Amino acid sequence: MSASHPLDKLALAVATLGPVGHFPKAPGTWGSLAATVAAPSLFLTLPLPWRAAVLVGVFLLGTWACDRAETVMGEKDPGCVVVDELFGQWLTLLFYQAMPLWYLAAAFALFRVFDILKPWPVKWAETAFPGGFGVMIDDGVAGLYAMGCLHLLAYLVSVIG
Repeated sequence: MSASHPLDKLALAVATLGPVGHFPKAPGTWGSLAATVAAPSLFLTLPLPWRAAVLVGVFLLGTWACDRAETVMGEKDPGCVVVDELFGQWLTLLFYQAMPLWYLAAAFALFRVFDILKPWPVKWAETAFPGGFGVMIDDGVAGLYAMGCLHLLAYLVSVIG
């Protein structure tokens, strides 16, 4: 990976969440875990409109960074690119501000399941769109699946007690 242009270096740093994408095993899981650990202090404390704005910003910046990372690295959706996991994981948590720790763990697990298994239309979104948009959007769809399941789980817990 050769990134001599400063914007390429910035794009790679954003796309890999700094060192996180370079961890030796399961970079996507590490990216999701980093997003989950950071969420209570960097994301969930914000009011809902701000969380939505942050997600739009992460999506736009991530799309640019992923697109540039694919060009610099010469491969589609390189494994070290994990900003898409940040987007999908935080999308899963969008409608929560405070939650028990086990909800965070459930959100993490649910997102990973949908991101790894890629049920329709997650897999479709991954292949239908080129470049950085395609890298980001499939994790957004996986995040929506995980969000729905997390809401269902929260509802069941409130009903069952």
